[in-house]
Amino acid sequence: MNNSQPRGRGGSQTARGTVRSQARRAELIATGRKLFADTSYDALSMDDIARQAGVAKGLISYYFTNKRGYYLAIIEDAVAELVERAGSTHDLPPVERVQRTVDGYLRYAQHHQAAYRAIVTGGVGFDAEVMAIRDAVRARLLGTIALGAWGRTDLPPVARTALTGWLSSVEGVTLDWIAEQELPRETVVALLVRGLGDTLRLIEECEPGCPAPPRPPA
Repeated sequence: MNNSQPRGRGGSQTARGTVRSQARRAELIATGRKLFADTSYDALSMDDIARQAGVAKGLISYYFTNKRGYYLAIIEDAVAELVERAGSTHDLPPVERVQRTVDGYLRYAQHHQAAYRAIVTGGVGFDAEVMAIRDAVRARLLGTIALGAWGRTDLPPVARTALTGWLSSVEGVTLDWIAEQELPRETVVALLVRGLGDTLRLIEECEPGCPAPPRPPA
């Protein structure tokens, strides 16, 4: 009995330490997202980051190894939020689900412009690791679309290619929209949803096993 009590206390202390560590890491990522939103990657040094975060530079190195590791962690966090938004409409009717998913995607891009640009353009120059993160989020988003349209995530080649083309157009439209800020978000949603409907009907022509949903009433 006496031997088990210290182990229990130690385990509890370890758990509390883990929770604190995770919370501290999350705080640093939140700070980094704000920093990189306002300042380019190359313009920020580790000393700058530590000063803005109000911590010792060694703490950032402890959690993320270096500035690149910190930046990648911030991008991965942004991707996780974007994917979560896209997959949070599963309990809605199909048409409303698509509209809410696209609207949530655009809202994210509008309010996290630096992170969004980094995700879809590959980050700092051509960054293979950021590109891999982008490819992963594309795959997750394609799976979300396929699940909503056909109740499945395994895509025939023609469906995967066509939906990838639509998603690439979404990225281009979104980048233009957040840069120019000329159109209301509702208009952009309507354009993208209409484009998805046209893409799904084209897929059905080539792959009858992937029927398009009915057109929404005019």
